[in-house]
Amino acid sequence: MNISQKGIDLIKRFEGCRLTAYKCPAGILTIGYGHTGQDVHTGKTITQEEAELLLKQDLRIHCNNVSKLVIVPLSQNQFDALVSFEYNIGYGAFKSSTLLKLLNEGKYINASEQFARWKYAGGKVLAGLVKRRQAEKDLFLGG
Repeated sequence: MNISQKGIDLIKRFEGCRLTAYKCPAGILTIGYGHTGQDVHTGKTITQEEAELLLKQDLRIHCNNVSKLVIVPLSQNQFDALVSFEYNIGYGAFKSSTLLKLLNEGKYINASEQFARWKYAGGKVLAGLVKRRQAEKDLFLGG
């Protein structure tokens, strides 16, 4: 599956776009729409076009991650919500999450309740993450 425009819009809304590298609340150097990696360094700047390209490249990876780890059927909304979630928390955290375990057991509703647990960055509850997780849960549940 591929992420829909609805899923991309959700990611863009919560990631925001910054054209100069910055440290996110978890202390990770980030640029564009939440792009991280060895190519991001202090002082780095990009154009809006480069931010869009990085997002497109990153989404291919994150869509593949979700497709590889989820073994149950998904609706487009469920897939979009999970890509947003995995995009934000990372492959390792998603792979070992209770959310994924419950989902792969076919417990969709129980899995959806797990989104709310992922509201911390740097050991603190972030209001933005609380809102993002609710939006991901709402999308996952159909809308």
